Amino acid sequence: MIPTTQPGKVRAGITALGAYAPNKILSNHDLEKIMETSDEWIVTRTGIKRRHIADDDEFTSHLAIKSVEDLVKRHGRDSLEGVDMVIVATNTPDALFPATAALVQDHFGLKAGAFDLLAACPGWLYALSIAKAYVESGLCQKVLAIGAEALTKIVDWDDRATAVLFGDGAGGAIIEAVPEPYGLKSVVLGADGSGAQHLHRRSVGRCLPNGEPLAEHLYMNGREVFKFAVRVMNTATIEAVEKAGLHSDDISLFVPHQANLRIIEAARQRLELPPERVVVTVDEYGNNSTASIPLALKHALDSGRIADGDQLLLVSFGAGLTWAASVLTWGGAKT
Repeated sequence: MIPTTQPGKVRAGITALGAYAPNKILSNHDLEKIMETSDEWIVTRTGIKRRHIADDDEFTSHLAIKSVEDLVKRHGRDSLEGVDMVIVATNTPDALFPATAALVQDHFGLKAGAFDLLAACPGWLYALSIAKAYVESGLCQKVLAIGAEALTKIVDWDDRATAVLFGDGAGGAIIEAVPEPYGLKSVVLGADGSGAQHLHRRSVGRCLPNGEPLAEHLYMNGREVFKFAVRVMNTATIEAVEKAGLHSDDISLFVPHQANLRIIEAARQRLELPPERVVVTVDEYGNNSTASIPLALKHALDSGRIADGDQLLLVSFGAGLTWAASVLTWGGAKT
């Protein structure tokens, strides 16, 4: 049973979606030419075959703007009417300030507040949770929540363990009030800072345990992150499904963070979902961090895999260590 909202209570949901990935492709075979690796090694361990790479003069704000342009192309300029808050979840902002969200707000001429959010890969789901709270409390009418990353600009290309994983991209959604039975039915957020040293980018201070000389590049302890990811993908998804008043059998489509095919497969098996009910785009895009789930949603929509009323289970994990999961009943856009 899907729990209904109380009379007069507003429920927030996604009414428009857009996403963008740069045209430039970096395949595994391309990587073979610049580092000691192979297509077989990468695919076997990650499932990644290629990733999309931003141009030298293309940064996170540009990717975010292009994802919103895609949203407008799909849903019309009216979809931006009434947006009064812009949130950009990113690990690679153009600058510490001004906020990348402010650049997006200005580009589209929105009369809206704007701020960036940093919660690593689950950032877009964190942004959805904030948008949900803003809309359901009446603080905002419509929120534009974007996940955007130019991760390849901070990758250490001498470290094959991480360099093969990441790609660039962006995705954004409009969150506003929707009628029953649509909308965001549950949200699960979590963090465990004791694992901070396993996935980070040191650039400001040496506050992390065992701090070494500062480095601009991303660092990841793959073994520890893998164990954490498999565990939390299981616990967070189960909690989100239960909070929504559902069972795993009720889930129409599982849309996980696209970090590693083995992690996705482990989560699918624990949820006892058939492969056709799982969205996998890691082979095409690699790990896009905050942009991962909106890009996967766009792929599923374009493939005709999402229908009105479908129950979608979204989950992500990342540095912090952080995690987030949500159940969404798709649909409810105004016509």
